[in-house]
Amino acid sequence: MTVKDQYILGIETSCDETAAAIIKNGHEIVSNVVASQIESHKRFGGVVPEIASRHHVEEITLVLEETMKKANLTFSDLNAIAVTEGPGLVGALLIGINAAKALAFAHNVPLIGVHHIAGHIYANAIVTELKFPLITLVVSGGHTELVYMKDHGSFEVIGETLDDAAGEAYDKVARTLNLPYPGGPHIDRLAQEGKATIKLPRAWLEEGSYNFSFSGLKSAVINTLHNAKQKGEEINPQDLAASFQASVIDVLVTKTKRATEEYKVKQVLLAGGVAANRGLREALHAQFDDKSDIQLVIPPISLCTDNAAMIAAAGSVLYEKEIFSDLKMNGNPGLELRTY
Repeated sequence: MTVKDQYILGIETSCDETAAAIIKNGHEIVSNVVASQIESHKRFGGVVPEIASRHHVEEITLVLEETMKKANLTFSDLNAIAVTEGPGLVGALLIGINAAKALAFAHNVPLIGVHHIAGHIYANAIVTELKFPLITLVVSGGHTELVYMKDHGSFEVIGETLDDAAGEAYDKVARTLNLPYPGGPHIDRLAQEGKATIKLPRAWLEEGSYNFSFSGLKSAVINTLHNAKQKGEEINPQDLAASFQASVIDVLVTKTKRATEEYKVKQVLLAGGVAANRGLREALHAQFDDKSDIQLVIPPISLCTDNAAMIAAAGSVLYEKEIFSDLKMNGNPGLELRTY
């Protein structure tokens, strides 16, 4: 008996990317389209919610049409439509959600609401088969978390940021150094050119904690620059970037390593926009090398930043579990990551 292929359409509009994708059988990308808004927000030094929402309205239909065209499929070929339900900017979320609800209603296709971070985690399922139990280090502009999974759809947040997320700290430090938005890639580039010669703090918090804190580090960088300016001294931006990045990565990798040992996992995954950071990727490879019993999985750069392929991949798990949403679904900017 021939098993019919499963096609899930994913839609992602949680922040400043309008994205749609189709995933086949939970892991194969059939089409993946992303319309970025970075140029529109760059002059403001960050994402402006109202502008983001307007761009989503302008782009969503075009992105969906291109996605279906590239896949050479019709809506009748789809098994379900998965869409980011939250967290994110509520106005931006609503554009994708309303588009998904309209399509689901018009074509009588199941609707699936997906947690944005679950999507980032399942970007790794596109790369390789997930092996449980596993730990995911989620590092993005709005999130820094360690998530333990003992099976598909099982999420236990064992550590999270108490203040700034790592990506948020990167952007704030970049602004202090007069670097353009988004700041993360520019800090990473400068860090490769400098040396970590400036002493900066590492927030380990209470013993045994898997939580994170980057607010103090951000303040230390700003104070270092201000103190040098008052003394008429020059701070090498490459060395400051390298020192800042070394502090962030040291905490992230050390806590991740300790979590993998305590929870006795088979895999450690990296997820989120900051997963594109070269320094972090290299540090994790150095920690979990070929001699380690734990498999390190890092998605390609294209699947680290916001995209809809990851939403469709996470949606395929919900589809298999027959967990669907109804047309009352709304944007939920504070949606919690929970087991389903």
